[in-house]
Amino acid sequence: MVADNKDEEAGIPMLDNFDGGNRDDAVDARPPPATLRSRLPQSLSDVVDNAPVSVLAYCFSSISMTVVNKYVVSGSYWNLTFLYLAIQAVVCIIAILACNKFGLIQLSTFDPVKAKRWFPISLLLVGMIYTSTKALQFLSVPVYTIFKNLTIIAIAYGEVLWFGGRVTPHALLSFGLMVLSSVVAAWADIQSAVASDGESGEKNNMSTLNLGYTWMALNVFCTATYVLGMRKVIKQMNFKDMDTMFYNTLLTIPVLFAFSILTEDWSSANFAANFPVESRNRIFVGIFYSGVAAIFISYCSAWCIRVTSSTTYSMVGALNKLPIAVSGLIFFSAPVTFGSVSAIFIGFISGIVYAWAKAKESKDKAAALPTNSEGQEERK
Repeated sequence: MVADNKDEEAGIPMLDNFDGGNRDDAVDARPPPATLRSRLPQSLSDVVDNAPVSVLAYCFSSISMTVVNKYVVSGSYWNLTFLYLAIQAVVCIIAILACNKFGLIQLSTFDPVKAKRWFPISLLLVGMIYTSTKALQFLSVPVYTIFKNLTIIAIAYGEVLWFGGRVTPHALLSFGLMVLSSVVAAWADIQSAVASDGESGEKNNMSTLNLGYTWMALNVFCTATYVLGMRKVIKQMNFKDMDTMFYNTLLTIPVLFAFSILTEDWSSANFAANFPVESRNRIFVGIFYSGVAAIFISYCSAWCIRVTSSTTYSMVGALNKLPIAVSGLIFFSAPVTFGSVSAIFIGFISGIVYAWAKAKESKDKAAALPTNSEGQEERK
């Protein structure tokens, strides 16, 4: 169903801010480390402070979320996307409330006035997660992962237009590589479709690809609109990351159920087609896991930032593109061709270049700020 991100998964948004920027506030999504360590045996406390374990946990949660979402929506007759996202959101809300009750996270008291002001952002979120899930339904995981990079470009130039941001030459280089990887991926996809056996098979494959690319283009637009809109409003709301996730998820539930009732077929025959007996239990487990995994990814994001750094976390997110794409080749038999492998590699390099560009930009900004001693001398 979420978030990233730069690493936004299909579904509710993660703590990632989609552009590889500063994520220091994500630490507020969980209790202070000392508080958590005081509740754990020494052996578990050592794990909580272990940087490699936090990185592996984040990578596993991110990869598994994408794979599970792809599995759920890959049925031949799947057409209950709104219902799926609604159930996923309900599971996520229950998990958030449970974590809050047991002191694992801290939520602010629900404020109806803030909810009313935040509701338009939640509507944008519905558009983002729906188009993301539909794109994942019709595209292979590697192609989907590669094209998600285009949201970074849209958001970056949106920030230039509305927030006075700037695109550095190094970031521009990474954008060029992202576009190139998307072109190569599309070319490889089309070649595989054309090479399909039988004229009818070719037409079906091309039709599926066209649907997938259409949904992907809509998702790039919806994601950029959501992220830029959220950035503008969130500063006025004084939300912490978990508050953002809670309000987002809670407010999307009635909207998702309403759209499902109005646009989707709730007949017993359609439910039987979407949840076939032979795979019904696995699909239900996948839906449940995807809702809980949203919390797990949020926790792992904050954990990784705390024991490493925002820069390391950004780089991990970039490197994680490769195993996510490869997981599609392994679990869903996506075509392995020279073009598809080349696209994955170029997309992987573009992510590394972008993470490096953002790290350099942050370092340059820090170097440009005057130190306390310099400030005192200037005042003298």
